[in-house]
Amino acid sequence: MMTNCPVPSALVVDDEPNIVELLKITLQGMGLQVSGAGSLAEAHARLSHDLPSLVLSDLRLPDGSGIDLVRYLHNAHPHIPVAVITAYSSADGAVEAMQAGAFDYMSKPIELARLRQLVAQALKLNHPQGMEQDATNRLIGQSLVMQQLRADIRKLARSNAPVHITGESGTGKELAARAIHDSSLRQDKPFVAVNCGAIPEGLIESELFGAEKGAYSGATQSRQGLFQAANGGTLFLDEIAELPMLMQVKLLRAIQERVIRPLGGAREISLDLRFISATHRDLGAMVEAGSFRQDLLYRLNVVQLHMPPLRQRLEDVPQLVEAILQRINGQADQSPTILAEDVLEKLQQYDFPGNVRELENLLERSLVFPDKNILENGNHVAPNRNVDRSFSSVAPKTESGVACTLDSAEADLLRSVLAEVSGDPVAAATRLGICPQSFALRLTRAVTGRGR
Repeated sequence: MMTNCPVPSALVVDDEPNIVELLKITLQGMGLQVSGAGSLAEAHARLSHDLPSLVLSDLRLPDGSGIDLVRYLHNAHPHIPVAVITAYSSADGAVEAMQAGAFDYMSKPIELARLRQLVAQALKLNHPQGMEQDATNRLIGQSLVMQQLRADIRKLARSNAPVHITGESGTGKELAARAIHDSSLRQDKPFVAVNCGAIPEGLIESELFGAEKGAYSGATQSRQGLFQAANGGTLFLDEIAELPMLMQVKLLRAIQERVIRPLGGAREISLDLRFISATHRDLGAMVEAGSFRQDLLYRLNVVQLHMPPLRQRLEDVPQLVEAILQRINGQADQSPTILAEDVLEKLQQYDFPGNVRELENLLERSLVFPDKNILENGNHVAPNRNVDRSFSSVAPKTESGVACTLDSAEADLLRSVLAEVSGDPVAAATRLGICPQSFALRLTRAVTGRGR
């Protein structure tokens, strides 16, 4: 016996009858029941009798703003996705609507392919299986700030709004970006991470937007840029503060108009992307200094997500240590390594200026140099030997204790790897998984004893 599934419905709110009719025809062709409203008052009247599966609303209505309708639905019926329709040049309205809780926006003139895509995504939000993936469990910790962070990510996963992630180096900004993507409707589409500071300035346009054959000297064939590689999914722009001013202008256009033009190309390519950016720098201060565009910051910072430093959630250290050691031992096919309770207590007294990344490095170096650090391979730690020697004088925010242990271990590791590759710093950096500039800086610090 077959059961009848409820037919999805849509409410279209616009004071232009032609727009309402166009949207009705398109949505009915997708199997939706569609009703229209020409004003806020009429929209509220319809909503009082029947709740639709989704709402499409113009921003400018005769008796108010569509943003008021977005706010009402976001507060009273948060399960109903709302998309707003804006004038082609109305960037401010789109940003304000998404900050108020809109799922997405469309610009006039309406592109039917884009409309169908948006509606399909919105309907998935109401489908029982639409949001079954929750990737926030990879963000380890049960502190209140981490519980709130995971809750915020789950909310962000229901939207296409651009997200700007702030926080100190080593707090896990890319991990949060991946969690947003993997918890969202785009989870089966590409996630492309771009370190804006790692691309040479002369190549950044072709790397991001692609290039046609002959666009520049040496361009013997057309090449796809990272924007196209991520199309349909999420583009994560890490270290966004490092973008040169000219590229900031082009990025602004790509985000606002959702199109790109490859270097040397004659046609524009439409995009369906979720933009997530991140930096450890103060973009507001950069705007005031004239090194970052205010309009770009406005477009990127629709929703802000802040990654807390490890010193604000030290109660998570034991759980982080356990997860990191499991990963390291699993990769090295080693027997389990467990920290003694007194070592964990001393770790929780340290302020970790390098955050989770510093904790990871400390544990990895401890396994590389078991005779100099706090760990031994096996099922326990010998507290009377390595523990006391490495952690006898832990003092937050000083050069003693863990900080000195880190510096000493890092210096030994750098010299060891450099010797293994016959003194080639580039090869050493590659083996360690860091850039050559970072390796050179760390090596200088190890030799001179300065830099912390």
